[in-house]
Amino acid sequence: MFHYVLRNTLQQLIYKVINPFVLVLIRIGVTPNAVTTVGLILNIGVAAIFIVGGETSNRGELEYVGWAGALVLFAGIFDMLDGQVARLGKGASTYGALFDSVLDRYSELIMFMGICYYLIAHHYLLSSLFAFVALIGSMMVSYTRARAEGLGIETKGGLMQRPERVVLIGISAISCGVVASVIGGDYKLFLPGLPYHVFETMTVFTFPISIMAVLTNVTAYNRLVGARKVLARKEAKV
Repeated sequence: MFHYVLRNTLQQLIYKVINPFVLVLIRIGVTPNAVTTVGLILNIGVAAIFIVGGETSNRGELEYVGWAGALVLFAGIFDMLDGQVARLGKGASTYGALFDSVLDRYSELIMFMGICYYLIAHHYLLSSLFAFVALIGSMMVSYTRARAEGLGIETKGGLMQRPERVVLIGISAISCGVVASVIGGDYKLFLPGLPYHVFETMTVFTFPISIMAVLTNVTAYNRLVGARKVLARKEAKV
């Protein structure tokens, strides 16, 4: 319950900040679909930063991760802008909702593609696997909701909806870049008696993704179980 209250409170605060800009967009004739398209283009930019970083930087040079995280958060603003432009501009439509949902999925897939490319390029193979599992969970969270709603069942909620995923990736990537500038991108922490390190600078980015890999799939599973219970109750009434 606290999670939902906090999420809604932050969402309303962000709306208050962006609404003046939204009204400007409406006044100059920018459509919700155009805003959604800009969000997709920015996420392509996120992937491009990760790919360029994977190709041109060394393993300990993490500034590309930080800049990519900043662009992730900036692109995330457009996820909120398009909905507000549609609502305040009275331009909401069924196709617009479909367009937004489809481009959001493309945006997330492209972003994760860049992340996986970067991690593989710098030989973070286990972390790239967790990133891929997080991608699977992210898609299944959205798909489970969409499929359930197609059956007339509402399955919202969970700890890792799209806004939370965007914020977690963006903040962890920026934090990784900042930490790298302070302690170095190749810092490793060893504990006595252990032959391997228990922490390195990149962990600031990869550990939250590992958490996301678990929570997204748990959320998808919980939505599936919730839908099953609703369907069972409906069938019992027949």
